[in-house]
Amino acid sequence: MRRKCRIWWPKPLSSTLPSTYNLLFGWFVSCSSDSVDIVVAFASNHESSSNLQSSFQEILHSINGNMHVSLQGKSKFSLLGQYRPCLSNGQVFYNGAEEDDVRKSCAHSIDDVSECCGCLKLDGLLDQCRQTSIENDYWIELAYDSLHLNAWGICWIPKLHHIHWNREILSQFDDHVIFYETPTFGGHHFSLRFWNSSEHEKPSLKKPQWVDELQQKQPLNDLDTVILAINSATAAKKFFERHDGLKRSSANIPIIWMFCTFTWHILAVSIASLSTIFYIFLQFFHYILNFGSQAWVYSASAKAFSNTWINIRIRCCQILYWPIFLQDNDLRSQSSVECAEKVALHKHSMWSSLVVDILLGDLIGLALLFHTESVCLWISNFACNFTNELLRSGCVWLMGVPAGFKLNIELAGVLGMISLNTIQIWSTLWIFVGSLFIYLIKVLATLAILFGLTISAALVIDMIAIATLHVSTLHWLISILYSQQLHTLAALWRLFRGRKWNPLRQRLDSFDYNVKQHVVGSLLFTPLLLLLPTTSVFYIFFTIMKTVISLSCMFIEVIISVIHATPYIKIVLRLIKPRRFPLGIWFESIACHNSSSDSSCSAHIDKNSLPFEEAPQREDINRMISILHSNYLSIGQMVLPHYRKAFSGVSRSYFATSVFGLLSGNKVASTLGATLPSTMPWLYVPYKEYWCLCRNSILGCMVDCNYYRCRDS
Repeated sequence: MRRKCRIWWPKPLSSTLPSTYNLLFGWFVSCSSDSVDIVVAFASNHESSSNLQSSFQEILHSINGNMHVSLQGKSKFSLLGQYRPCLSNGQVFYNGAEEDDVRKSCAHSIDDVSECCGCLKLDGLLDQCRQTSIENDYWIELAYDSLHLNAWGICWIPKLHHIHWNREILSQFDDHVIFYETPTFGGHHFSLRFWNSSEHEKPSLKKPQWVDELQQKQPLNDLDTVILAINSATAAKKFFERHDGLKRSSANIPIIWMFCTFTWHILAVSIASLSTIFYIFLQFFHYILNFGSQAWVYSASAKAFSNTWINIRIRCCQILYWPIFLQDNDLRSQSSVECAEKVALHKHSMWSSLVVDILLGDLIGLALLFHTESVCLWISNFACNFTNELLRSGCVWLMGVPAGFKLNIELAGVLGMISLNTIQIWSTLWIFVGSLFIYLIKVLATLAILFGLTISAALVIDMIAIATLHVSTLHWLISILYSQQLHTLAALWRLFRGRKWNPLRQRLDSFDYNVKQHVVGSLLFTPLLLLLPTTSVFYIFFTIMKTVISLSCMFIEVIISVIHATPYIKIVLRLIKPRRFPLGIWFESIACHNSSSDSSCSAHIDKNSLPFEEAPQREDINRMISILHSNYLSIGQMVLPHYRKAFSGVSRSYFATSVFGLLSGNKVASTLGATLPSTMPWLYVPYKEYWCLCRNSILGCMVDCNYYRCRDS
């Protein structure tokens, strides 16, 4: 079987014609005995690399140790081989040579591979490293084809001259050169999987046996490791340049650099000071709550304002922990661009949600402050209309002949009078609250401005629940009466059928009732059945009122969950740089050459009518040249997993249970049960240390944080 070799080549190496021979660094990825993937990370000039001979092995070991753990387990960063402008009997042709002479020499050298290895001897430890690579794994020798693919930004294409494959020199193989753009943080990277696959992954159904057998077969390539290596190419190059002494210098723009640094310091000090003020206020507020946590007032307020307390706890944790989340402590994740992007987005997601929440709260809060009187007047009119036009008028209507139904006058009168008295008592109590209502609106607006929209919205839910407590109480009392009446009628109906419910086995069993039991059952069944329409009418009326109130609270709860769950930073970055959110890869074939004993064919793709000159090919080699591309996530594909996670508790069974509870008179949940961000333990840190923590977190987010770190004096 023919050996297959795929060379993953970075585009920048082919953007300009090389003048000297260079060393190639990267990874050999092999999952079968007849195929290998060569991921080229970067190339280094031989003269500059010779200066590192004394510590060359240590440098490679250090770079490999800084790579991702998954990549270390699959492949090792090493010296891959070397490439030169052209190979011909050990001579090197530079850009000064004629192109025709270079091509002829290249063709001649390729035909003479079986006679001579042709590998250029290196110096010192570099040659020892080459010999070790040849004896243990692989070693490649590359030349280049001067193919002008300007439409793709490619000036030359690497040609695998020969390869040392497990102590064998091979010249007969199928090679596939795949060009890729080097992934950079903040620019682009490659990914084979969905970004949030772990968050919405569901257990799959039982797989057929042939699927398991197919998965047990040895794959032809390890594409996951290859993509991980490609995403780690930039980090490997930076680590090598750091050892090679090629550090970035800001000497060309000292004034701009100093101005940016000074501005960033001012921003860091300002945000740290503002956060410290909030931190002092929260610590004082938390101390007061802990001092009075044993009082009954604290327990009652915690139950009455449960939604507000939960959202306040979430907001306090976000304010306290944002500098900790903003710090970049996971240095290993920087080796892979994909991991670094995910860590950065997770790191910035909390403060972006906090900022958007506060901005929305500022808009709503300022609007409430400027229109406090008109808002109070509108709410008072709405409350009066709701109480008089709906509740009182509805109860009076039910005490008569509603919709032409003839009800039991005595029972309807008793239920109506109880409802009217309850409504009147609650309305009288709220007269005293009406004078303080304008201050409640101001408090609501202040909370929205300082802590965000979600806290004020949660307070609105609790205020609605308190203001409609009389409706909830009446609905609860009538639902008890309605459900007990239904259960009694069901039990009596089973008595007439000679059946009895077995609670242990959860089934109906046969049972012999005596005459007295049948007589008593008949005397109870008739009046309960005749009184059921009257109870049902009142139950339906108050159920409609309660459902409308619950739906209003659920709507506000959905708004709170959407504000928490929306990935604002991802949406903004997706609109600016969609390449930061890849979804799968695809290959664009730009040239191919297929040779066999029976037939021989050559093909190429001419893009935009640009000339493409076919390089000389060997008759026993199949070559293919492709470019690696990525698909990108849409905004819907990026946002839906977050919403799906937030509303994971809402399912069809939830709605089915709610409908059954409404029909049977059982208790129905008044909240949607959406998932909110998790709360964290309270943070106790000295004020000065917290200020330094906030400042250092902001300074650590500078654009060139790898070369500049703020240190405390």
